[in-house]
Amino acid sequence: MESMDYNIVEALQAVVREKNVETSVLMDSLVVGLQSAAKKKVGLNADIQVVVDEDTGGIEIAQRKTVVERVIDSETQISVEDAQVEYGDGVDVGDVVKTYLDYNDFGRNAIGVAKQVLMQKVRDAERAQIFEMFRDQVGEVVVGTVQQVDRGNVMVNLGRVEALLPFRERIRGENYHQNKTLKAFVIEVQNSPRGPQVIISRTHPGFLKALFEAEVPEIEENIVEIKAAAREPGTRSKIAVVSHDERVDAVGSCVGMKGSRVQAVTRELSGEKIDIVPWSDDPMALITRALSPARVHQIIPDEENHSVVAVVDDDQLSLAIGREGKNVRLAAKLTGWKIDLVSTTEHQLRERLTSELSMGIEQMSGVTEELAVTIKDAGITTVEEMAAATVDQIMLLAGLEAEVARDLIETARATLEEMRKQVEEIIVREKEEAAAALSEEDLFGGAQVEEEKLDEAEIFGESEAEEKSGDSTEEKKLTEEDLFGGASD
Repeated sequence: MESMDYNIVEALQAVVREKNVETSVLMDSLVVGLQSAAKKKVGLNADIQVVVDEDTGGIEIAQRKTVVERVIDSETQISVEDAQVEYGDGVDVGDVVKTYLDYNDFGRNAIGVAKQVLMQKVRDAERAQIFEMFRDQVGEVVVGTVQQVDRGNVMVNLGRVEALLPFRERIRGENYHQNKTLKAFVIEVQNSPRGPQVIISRTHPGFLKALFEAEVPEIEENIVEIKAAAREPGTRSKIAVVSHDERVDAVGSCVGMKGSRVQAVTRELSGEKIDIVPWSDDPMALITRALSPARVHQIIPDEENHSVVAVVDDDQLSLAIGREGKNVRLAAKLTGWKIDLVSTTEHQLRERLTSELSMGIEQMSGVTEELAVTIKDAGITTVEEMAAATVDQIMLLAGLEAEVARDLIETARATLEEMRKQVEEIIVREKEEAAAALSEEDLFGGAQVEEEKLDEAEIFGESEAEEKSGDSTEEKKLTEEDLFGGASD
């Protein structure tokens, strides 16, 4: 075995420690590099065997050739005559012989090739290792330092890799400067040609959950669980929590003594206010809680469209909506249901109008008296019921043709839509009238009453005392006589 400078193996071991790459991977890379260097010298098709002794640093490089009667490829074959001359008479056809090579003879270019291959393999191995490591960290919080800010995107040094905090994942209003320590949430790891690209976020709902997990031991111990989270990053968020131990209060655990735990999370999120509500498996109960601090009067679900109408008292409507609509929007994100908010007054008005405008099937356009009897006998008495029916149901129950049934359903739906428009128009008109009346009362109500009282006092009497006195009565009579006829004489 040819001896190779032991410093090479020591240098490789140093690389192993620095790059945290497995020794076997590095040795394999060295073998591939030396094979490339040898082939560059003796031939690209040559069969090169490299053996490295990690203990001594010895490296054996050999070109293998097969013994043949007639040589076709001189890089991989040797004639039996030449083999016997070089290796002895015991060599026969089919044997494999080795010619040992000295790496010092490879030349500078060949050694350069070996070095390039080695370093490329080291980089590939390091990238693969980093990719695997950070892929396992997706969904976790990492801490790094800000390197630079470029067009709103922030580059963050995580030690072995540089992470990207895109502009869309930043909390609005936050400032980032070089060397600032930054916490963020790993949302994706991309294996690009330039190496692993770690994408981090400070706006992801998972970041909020992870921060609570770090602050609340009960969550880490799986006693309390965050079932859902919704965020308006930097301004407000909501989480729904449940306790798996009846002795532990889920909301209280997350709030902490004097609010210490939730305040720690709020500080990390640049002052983001956090509502903590108890979880419920009943969607309607969860929606009611999610709309807090507003009190919900009634929930009307629409299972088909996965939506609800939440009825709240008039004085609770603005609270339920929240500033810029944040409260109801977060409640919808938290529960996964579309939420329409209406005041009690509007809801009662809507119900009254819908009842007043409801139409019997005999009143619908295109329905004759005879047809109305047939349809009613089938159990369909209103336009709403007809609009909700299917063609097959109408055909089966009323015995009508498919085309007739289809026309009836389409007419019913169009009629119902027109009725709904009328209801909405009336509601909008009444709201505008109520708002106008309120504005007039605010502007003129108080002063008008004062003025009316003053005028009455001035016109019909000086004071209560004078009205009660006889002088006042006399004066009033005299005035009437003067006005309406005077004395008889």
